[in-house]
Amino acid sequence: MKKNVQKYAGALKIGTCSWNYDSWRGLVYSSAARRAADYLPQVAARYPTVEIDSWFYRIPDPAEAKSYLEAVPDAFRFTCKVPQEITLTHLRGEGRTETLQPNPSFLSPPRFHAFLEAVTPLLPRLDAIMFEFEYLNKRKMPSLQAFMERLGGFFEKAPSGLPYAVEPRNANYIKKEYFQFLNDRGLIHVFSEKRFMPHVYEVYENHSDLSAPSAVIRLLGGDRKEIEEATRQRWDRIVFPKDDKENIVDMACSLLDAGKMVTINVNNHYEGSAPMTIDSLAGMFRARGIQI
Repeated sequence: MKKNVQKYAGALKIGTCSWNYDSWRGLVYSSAARRAADYLPQVAARYPTVEIDSWFYRIPDPAEAKSYLEAVPDAFRFTCKVPQEITLTHLRGEGRTETLQPNPSFLSPPRFHAFLEAVTPLLPRLDAIMFEFEYLNKRKMPSLQAFMERLGGFFEKAPSGLPYAVEPRNANYIKKEYFQFLNDRGLIHVFSEKRFMPHVYEVYENHSDLSAPSAVIRLLGGDRKEIEEATRQRWDRIVFPKDDKENIVDMACSLLDAGKMVTINVNNHYEGSAPMTIDSLAGMFRARGIQI
């Protein structure tokens, strides 16, 4: 057992997707805070990493990124999503039968550089800069090949040396040529445990030859409306327990055995309470001699 602890020290990190939830008082926080950054010291006391979800909705003020960095110890790590203005192929709000309006910022190098500039202080502490794409029907993206061509052209212009990660929401994209595309460019695949997507451990079983030195597993859950109604958006109890978490632990252990760094980000929508899910996962890893 001690051998595993030593072997995997620092290689496995589990944290939450976002963290600014008053209903976590008693689970993670002792009291409510005024700003998201004010919660981070208590987050960092409990977890080694956290996902910054809020940047998906806007390029942040540089002061915000700086405040996050100053709130946590030197060993603490982050993952983050790039703004949706960069990953949306078309502008939101269009009906299925209406004419789609192309998004002029889709995979825009200038907009991405603006994002990187805003978060510069945090770049050395990021384990994944995630490009989360919505489900792309053929009106938005005609094929996987077209998707890879657009991505390839973008990453040719992106600064090198950063941990870029790709999260597609098309189950039909998860095939050999997509993973070969990632391997050829050293890109990280984001394994997304989400409604309408194959289970992450099934994807890994079929595509385990990953060349990137790390992997990200995001546990996102099923029908958001259903779980929000069940929890009333109080995220302090498990409402839809999953019976396949051991499969996810098996997958993470296989990735660790392959020498990968593994980050698991857990969303409240996965089972109803991200902190309680993490406690469950941590127990499963401890049973295998792996400390989180």
